[in-house]
Amino acid sequence: MRAVDPDRLALDRNVLLVDFRTPPTAPAWRIEPADAVGLAAHHELRRAAFVDDQGLFAGTDRDDADDDPRGVTLVARGTGGAVLGGVRLGPADPAGPDVGWWTGSRLVVAPGSPAGLGPALVRAACARAEAAGALRFDATVQDRYARMFTRLGWHVTGPAEVGGRAHTAVTWPIGRLAALAAATKAPLGGLLTGFQLGGAGFVGDDGAPVPGTDVIAACDAILPAMVERDPEWAGWCGVLVNVNDLSAMGAAPLGLLDAVGARDASFAARVLSGLRAAADAWGVPVLGGHTQFGVPAALSVTALGRTAWPVPAGGGRPGQQVRLTADLGGGWRPGQTGRQWDSTSARTTAELQRMGSAVARTAPAAAKDVSMAGLVGTLGMLAEASGCGAVLDVAAVPRPTVATVGDWFSCFPGTAFLTTDVPGRAVADAGPATTAVCGELVPGAGVQLRWPDGSLTPAVPGPVTGLGAATPRETP
Repeated sequence: MRAVDPDRLALDRNVLLVDFRTPPTAPAWRIEPADAVGLAAHHELRRAAFVDDQGLFAGTDRDDADDDPRGVTLVARGTGGAVLGGVRLGPADPAGPDVGWWTGSRLVVAPGSPAGLGPALVRAACARAEAAGALRFDATVQDRYARMFTRLGWHVTGPAEVGGRAHTAVTWPIGRLAALAAATKAPLGGLLTGFQLGGAGFVGDDGAPVPGTDVIAACDAILPAMVERDPEWAGWCGVLVNVNDLSAMGAAPLGLLDAVGARDASFAARVLSGLRAAADAWGVPVLGGHTQFGVPAALSVTALGRTAWPVPAGGGRPGQQVRLTADLGGGWRPGQTGRQWDSTSARTTAELQRMGSAVARTAPAAAKDVSMAGLVGTLGMLAEASGCGAVLDVAAVPRPTVATVGDWFSCFPGTAFLTTDVPGRAVADAGPATTAVCGELVPGAGVQLRWPDGSLTPAVPGPVTGLGAATPRETP
């Protein structure tokens, strides 16, 4: 008689560790970017379906999108490797710049393919478009397939016609910008109820006027995970974000205070080395602070500045133009592609101070620096504090060539300021930064994106923070 292993017996009887369910069935296909063979097979499926069988095109269904090197074709291969279907996607204008508006087309599935392949290709195309930084993804589909698209979550935008046949225009709702704004700012209104923040004319501002003085105070905490992962960069950013806050208020920085938590002195030294380098770069003294050892990584920095006439976030009004002043130099911080743009670490003190004083020298009606909520979320905060909404012209926003629209609209951009004022008002030179008019404030709430075809799509559907509009203040 064979001996029973007691450990194995205990494992077999432990229902928490053993899963007796039937293993899932392996999918009958895999979806992947097409290689040369897959691309040829997709072209052949397209020709058979759209030219030979349906007569939508005469001779060929190929067009300029097939020659756009930015385009992507996804194909579904069966277990034996044969191409069972595919879909094409890419920028809406094959000859123009990629402004984050993509379209999907030429969805085709071979006769006799497994059920569900078409929807799987659609879902894969949506994911790929969002990964490419698209903020708008459209398609024109035959009427008989419109119901499939709406079941998958697409929205109908109107009727269309292709090859003399009735089609339906649909769009995939991309909620990236609204989700970022909600995650970073939505709880603030409830959390801060009962506080008297900023005083008359100020709500949701980057800094706080100290009553009875010309001093502006700002404070920012750096994400603990960032401090742990990249302590020198965290120290640098502790200065960067605070100086930006003062600059957005039109204040000249006076000094900094820091609070550092670290597991030991060696780790604290790395944080402080980054903070010291940034303070030297901007020419702002560190006045003091606090250091705690034997604790998880943490960093908070307070900045003090001075201005006789602080620029509020809530000074905007419908009809005013929206401008973005942004430093497009530099590149993505290593390990933070798509999330953190480093435009400052290679700048001189003169350049940093010139950019930082641009708001003060312009004295716009309203201003905010672009930070955690991204470009669109920050614009939504400015509009909310001003008691209105905003429209952002996607193609007019200054943007580094290596950054996708989706990434640039949602990242921390280093040095970037949103300002509003009456049309045509002069703007101060911002040194190496680029300034452009890229939208306007409008009645209502939230932020809409305006595309090159003139259409509007919602980006942030309503107020961002729930803090409401600033109360009126006396003007100089």
